[in-house]
Formats: sequence, C-alpha cells, structure tokens
Amino acid sequence: MISWPSVYVNGEPPEYPPILPDNSPSINSFKSGFMALLPILRYPDPRLHRRATPVAEVDARIRQLAADMAETMYAAPGIGLAAPQVDQHLRLIVIDVSEDKSQLQVFINPELLEKSGECEGEEGCLSVPGIYETVKRASHVRVRALGLDGKPFELEADDLLAVCIQHEMDHLEGKVFVEYLSRLKQTRIKSKLLKQARETF
Repeated sequence: MISWPSVYVNGEPPEYPPILPDNSPSINSFKSGFMALLPILRYPDPRLHRRATPVAEVDARIRQLAADMAETMYAAPGIGLAAPQVDQHLRLIVIDVSEDKSQLQVFINPELLEKSGECEGEEGCLSVPGIYETVKRASHVRVRALGLDGKPFELEADDLLAVCIQHEMDHLEGKVFVEYLSRLKQTRIKSKLLKQARETF
C-alpha cells in the first residue's frame, strides 16, 4: 500500500517555487497563460525508447518546455510527465503528486543518488492510457537535479513521490513501466493499444 509522500530537500521540508522563477525571460507568458498542450506519445511508439540527452543550458526555451509539460500533465490529468513522452528527448521531468495540484516540481538532468526499501503498487502512465499494473519499486530515493534557475539541488522522497520519480526517470532511459511486466502481458497491452489507435483513427 502506497502512503502519501514525505519529501525533504537537502534534509529540510521543501518550499515549492513557482514553475518559473521571477527573473525568467518567459515569466510574463507563463503568468498570462501562454502555455501549449503538447501531444503525448503512446506506447508502443518507438520514440518512447530513445534515451534522452542532458539539457546543456537552462534557458528560456527549457523553462517554456517545462511550463508546457506541466500544463499538459495537469490537463491529461496525471501526476508526472517526462520530456520524451512529448517527443522532446531531453532529461527533464515534471511531477506534482499533491492532492490540490499546487506543488509542481521540475527536475532537469536528474541523477538517482540512492534508493532503498521496497514498495509495490499499481502504476499507470499517460503514454499507456487505460492500463494499470502492479510494479515493485524502491520506497525511498535521493536525487540530484537542476532547478529552473539552473542551480543544483538534492531531494529525498518516500512512497508515492519516490515511485513517481523512478517512473519518470525510466522514461529518460527509454523505458516504459510495462517493461517490468511479463512478455505475455506486454504483448497483450501492445495489441490492445494498437487496436484502440486503429479504432480512433
């Protein structure tokens, strides 16, 4: 059973920043609501298996991409989204596991420093719509990443947030959560989603 997450940044409870810092070149467009809903790739699209490349510079383009990804995630709705899911193969993820969707977190070039414990829970994915399967994950993680201000930070997370971080970081490596399942289940899921796609189009 997954409980609500405990989160610590550099050993302290976090103060969540806005998605874009006040000195961001694109802060005015964000506050004005100029964000795009991005198309989400669907499994088994081969582009989901491309490994993402590091973000070279946290500039206005990256901040706008993060804003667009957040808008897309909330609209879906979901609790996490990785850049490769919107066909942007960069090491960037956005997450918000809060009940009122007020605690958006952005991870640029995230690195998993430590993981421990074990939890098992049902996972879904915006790239695998309508499919929910049980997956085992570490129950505690410590990660390092860059924020939207380009500065590094470390974060410790438990339970749901820890699971979500691992799930989204898998996308950066070209891995979708159904790949933790048996080959038979993977084949059935592929067939179901391909059939849905044919019926839709």
